[in-house]
Amino acid sequence: MVRRIPSQVHKQAGRLLRSNFIQHEPAWYQAVLAYPPIPLPSRAPPSRSSYDTLPPEKCNQKLPKHRRYGAPQPLPIHYLEDDVRRQFFRDHPFEAFRPVTLVEAGGVADEHPVVGMAWTRLRQRGRNPSPEDAVKFAVNLHKYHEITLNDAYAQAVAQFRSLRAEHQVATTTAALEAEAYGATFPLTEIERNFLKEQKELDGWQRKAELDAGAIIARKRWKAIIEREGRVGVGWSRGQDYVRLWKEGVRPSYAPSLTEPTETEPTAKEIPDFMALQA
Repeated sequence: MVRRIPSQVHKQAGRLLRSNFIQHEPAWYQAVLAYPPIPLPSRAPPSRSSYDTLPPEKCNQKLPKHRRYGAPQPLPIHYLEDDVRRQFFRDHPFEAFRPVTLVEAGGVADEHPVVGMAWTRLRQRGRNPSPEDAVKFAVNLHKYHEITLNDAYAQAVAQFRSLRAEHQVATTTAALEAEAYGATFPLTEIERNFLKEQKELDGWQRKAELDAGAIIARKRWKAIIEREGRVGVGWSRGQDYVRLWKEGVRPSYAPSLTEPTETEPTAKEIPDFMALQA
């Protein structure tokens, strides 16, 4: 019996049984067929079709050969739709900003019935196609109608732009007709953001006015000093004060506080308490 690795022993035994080299099945044969061993080498990449592999002209680097030891490296995956989608969003970058729902209502949507040779125009999938519809249409033209990828992409993009322009004109016209008949539409996100921005700007202006009013109110009350003497005369270096002091003139800094009022008794009306005690 030719030496085989453990994962191929049952296969070799099956070939020997079919050739009548072994007359009776081994006791372990049916058990191994029911639970076959793991194929070896365990880190060897499985065989793949040419559907999701890189074409030969795009393989700039050779893939590393299988190694018995070491970390396994995933093989590169390539789809033709990726190239078309990448070029489409380069030509139409603003299509990436359109809102797209990620909810699939509990399951993946079924494939559209129009596909293959029956799909000759993009409008067959609807009057408002999505970028994914344009990408699939270009790949469908290339695979089933034997059109080069460049020509298929050009046809898909031309039909996509025509349908989008038609949909935009129809939507704008319908909105104008509805407004003419008295319909009202809610504010869009752009208009709502403009209103919020205008509200903030008005608040800044109101705050500036309040701050200016507070500054004026603080400056409204200030000390008013009544200056005595001749106006326009400069500082005498204290000579006037010394002269008045020598003459016996007592300065009155606050006459309203030192002069008696009508309700308060004068100095003559206050009895001499020291004389009364004597």
